[in-house]
Amino acid sequence: MDFSLSDEERAVRDTARQFITREVMPLEQEALRRERNHQPGLELSELRELQQKAKKFGFWGLSTPEEYGGMNLPAVMQSLIVTEVGRTFIQFKFGGDADNILYYANDAQKQEYLIPTIEGERISCFAITEPGAGSDAANIKLSARQDGDDWVLNGEKTFITNGNDADFVIVVAVTDREKGVRGGGTTAFLVDRDMGWRSEFIQTMGEGGPASLIFEDVRVPARNILGEIGQGFELGMKWIGKGRYLIPSQALGIAERALGMAVDYANTRETFGRKIGDNQAIQWMIADSEVEIEAARWLILRAAWTVDQGWDMRHSSSMAKLFGAQMVNNVVDRVMQVHGGMGYTRELPIERWYRQVRLMRIYEGTDEMQRLIISRDLLRGYTKIGGHLA
Repeated sequence: MDFSLSDEERAVRDTARQFITREVMPLEQEALRRERNHQPGLELSELRELQQKAKKFGFWGLSTPEEYGGMNLPAVMQSLIVTEVGRTFIQFKFGGDADNILYYANDAQKQEYLIPTIEGERISCFAITEPGAGSDAANIKLSARQDGDDWVLNGEKTFITNGNDADFVIVVAVTDREKGVRGGGTTAFLVDRDMGWRSEFIQTMGEGGPASLIFEDVRVPARNILGEIGQGFELGMKWIGKGRYLIPSQALGIAERALGMAVDYANTRETFGRKIGDNQAIQWMIADSEVEIEAARWLILRAAWTVDQGWDMRHSSSMAKLFGAQMVNNVVDRVMQVHGGMGYTRELPIERWYRQVRLMRIYEGTDEMQRLIISRDLLRGYTKIGGHLA
């Protein structure tokens, strides 16, 4: 059994690492200074400039099909790259991608929404979560009522990533309440901001923040239905499922960088006449972190590998997200403890990570939902203990 990366995987990973190290990490001190002054760490124009630099490195559209100018990389390669991006706390991502469910658009919609999003000319967001429908996504209430050739949307979505910046939203609405959400009673719509919805910033413990989206008699032409009427919940689950191995991939990068900082600090910081790395308490925190990082790495890569095999990835991705999210919270907490009071300041990124990674146990499937999926798969016989090696 060969656990090594292929030459191509290693080359792609190393190139991504080189870009993050040379182009993104040097911006960190300025970003921390701005955030201490309650300013965005990175302006949208600066993000786009970085993305164009990355394009010259050959990184554009990691998951985008080649026909749209993307790289169409296998899931394992995407995971490796996202891990490298996770090493910096700068909120950077490689450009050229679009929401995976936008590829269900018809030709006219692709010209109006998909291609401009890939090219960076438009910003999208996806909205299914509501004040009363988080983990219970089947409980959504936002309604769409047909009126002639239009649909009229009313309701609210909340905790929407990119909701404050997006110029259009992919929103899942109830179109037939009698059929129910799981029975074909929901539909996805492409809704431009200038059609009338508004966003309200939600302040969180992390930097930046999501948005609430308010729909009050927003009229949407029938040509803006994404996919088929009644397909909304199905598309929503496809959107949510795609990221479950990428979130822990980012967590892995954060944990590796943070642990590296702890090792460096333990080898230089002296108290009571010796380096703190000589203390068993510090050594055990470093050892436990390394073990958890390595365990998470293989769960994550196995989940990505499962995607590349074309197999059902829900079980392996849920295990990767559950363990990866808990792992990075444990590691960052230990790294802060190793740094003592300095780790608690905003001079270093540790306290920022401390706030950031807590969200990983909540969004796109809470820890509890991952446990539900994993246990249900076993109890109902959908999978075997030991997975594909069983």
